[in-house]
Amino acid sequence: MTERPPVLSVRGLSVRFLLPGGRRIAAVTDAHFDVAPGECLALIGESGCGKSVLASALLGLLPANAQTAGRALLGDLDLLTADERTLARTVRGRRIGLVPQSPAAHLTPVRTIRSQLEETVAELRGVRGRAALREAAEQAAERAAFPPDHLDRHPHELSGGLAQRAATALALVGGAPLLLADEPTTGLDRDLVDRTVDELRRHVDADGDRALLMITHDLAAAERVADRVAVMYAGRIVELADAQAFFGAQGPRHPYSRGLLEALPDRAFTPIPGLPPELGDLPDGCAFAPRCERTTGACTTLPLLTGSVACHHPVPAVTSEDIRA
Repeated sequence: MTERPPVLSVRGLSVRFLLPGGRRIAAVTDAHFDVAPGECLALIGESGCGKSVLASALLGLLPANAQTAGRALLGDLDLLTADERTLARTVRGRRIGLVPQSPAAHLTPVRTIRSQLEETVAELRGVRGRAALREAAEQAAERAAFPPDHLDRHPHELSGGLAQRAATALALVGGAPLLLADEPTTGLDRDLVDRTVDELRRHVDADGDRALLMITHDLAAAERVADRVAVMYAGRIVELADAQAFFGAQGPRHPYSRGLLEALPDRAFTPIPGLPPELGDLPDGCAFAPRCERTTGACTTLPLLTGSVACHHPVPAVTSEDIRA
């Protein structure tokens, strides 16, 4: 059986911000990953590591002082070189559905949530007629657990959690082949977190050609729905792993990834010592070395992502015999 091409293929994606005085911020460096049809890839890491910058690069939403390199292929379209007209008319909403990190900035402040949903349904799905539009908008709201009695409210009348659910409803409406969810559970309680990520997963499972890239610091949400996990640290992807192995008995192999899991309350509840480096002042070698107990002299050189982990001294792989023991 012929393997289907990925929905999204990222190769060498880098983002630099040019600041006054010639200073450069390396927000994302040499990111490589694919998102396959029917797959959920969770991109995780501490705040400020470059996850949301990567998402903005894919959507062409970077500020004017940003420079990009590499490729990000959505089918045969390179998102990094596509012009604004193409991105606005054929990509955003149609080929990529966005659940934004800051929903208030993506909701039209002077229009009700119902009117925004109805307009989106009409534009992306061609639904016509007042009754049909009303029904489609209410169905979209229900999928995102948005209360129907709030549909006629404006964004400023909503709590942060409700605004997040409204943005999720708008992202799901178009049935886009790639759903990009940037911190989709912000402001939600645990039950709504589970319901939201389950609905994102159903969006993918309902059509075998769809895929989900979920950017999150919520490891419980990632464990619930992800097929694979990509871990980002200081602008670089340092580990790509099968989610079941990552969260299960085998565990992650990069010391930073291990630290993220060990910091969880239901695990060791032990924080990673120290702080991430400034993206404008990264070391020549491993950026995690100052916080890592496995550091040696080899870590003064940059480890590359070979196989599934970018580390000179990864945690040894756990074998099936180890698990049985």
